[in-house]
Amino acid sequence: MPKRILSGMRPTAKLHIGNLLGALENWKRLEGNETFFMIADWHALTTEYASKTPIKSNVIEVVIDYLAAGLDPAKSTIFLQSLVPEHAELSLLLSMITPLSWLERNPTYKDQIEELKAKDLSTHGFLGYPVLQAADILLYKADAVPVGEDQLPHLELAREIARRFNFLFRPVFKEAEAILTKTPKVPGTDGRKMSKSYGNTIDLSDSPEEVDKKVMQMVTDPARKRREDKGNPHICPVYFFHTVVNKENHETVAHECSNALRGCVECKQEMSKHLRAFLKPIYERRKEIEKRRSQIRDLLIEGSKKAKAIAAQTLAEAKDAAGIGI
Repeated sequence: MPKRILSGMRPTAKLHIGNLLGALENWKRLEGNETFFMIADWHALTTEYASKTPIKSNVIEVVIDYLAAGLDPAKSTIFLQSLVPEHAELSLLLSMITPLSWLERNPTYKDQIEELKAKDLSTHGFLGYPVLQAADILLYKADAVPVGEDQLPHLELAREIARRFNFLFRPVFKEAEAILTKTPKVPGTDGRKMSKSYGNTIDLSDSPEEVDKKVMQMVTDPARKRREDKGNPHICPVYFFHTVVNKENHETVAHECSNALRGCVECKQEMSKHLRAFLKPIYERRKEIEKRRSQIRDLLIEGSKKAKAIAAQTLAEAKDAAGIGI
């Protein structure tokens, strides 16, 4: 297993089951003395600077979700990006050597510009957020970063920036490897990728009643308009969740859907029952952790102090290599 691991999430809203399956479950398997899990509040501003998103209060909600999902602050360092100013300073330093063309070719940049048309993303911060992301990784000399396939271009850009810095000045940074998550893209209630930006999430904080309501609103195979129509479960978001939370019976579900032996309402009801059971331990832990909100701030401050000790040393090395300071 890699020695040091770094990952994080943006506090733009409470976390959802896509975050759980795509990241948190993987993080738990990797936990150890040198795992660092960040709340990336600077990154949240890249898309939410003009919105009324309460980033500061969302920070606490995301930490609660981390803990409810099973992350252990005794095993990992959980910290807040903005409490470690070295992130912003190294990002500025790296921006001096990062070619503009590297940022413009980033596929995620182009995709988000298209997907988030309602927001003005023609800002320096949004174009340059991969540089800040590189700084996040390089500050801790991470050996590996857990990512989904859609995030691989970002990690490769961080590796390219590290190589360029090491070539221009002297070797300071490691080139982190990817640890790919095994979970494929998690669909939202509308069939698109589950995302806070789309408002199509099932949140870890949702009550059983809210889970039921959202599941019953989920889209299914659009070609299946009547119960007697045969469906294609492999394009149905409801069936995806059967494969996750109803593993013992999902093949039967697929067979009955494909042969019009069950309707979509019945399929949703069965899936929702299993999904509620799957999420119940997290929901109940979350309720208990919410009673100790005052401790969350202290946890973040302590974690950020530990992160800062490493980040400050790396930044000092990078500034010295680049000839900055006295």
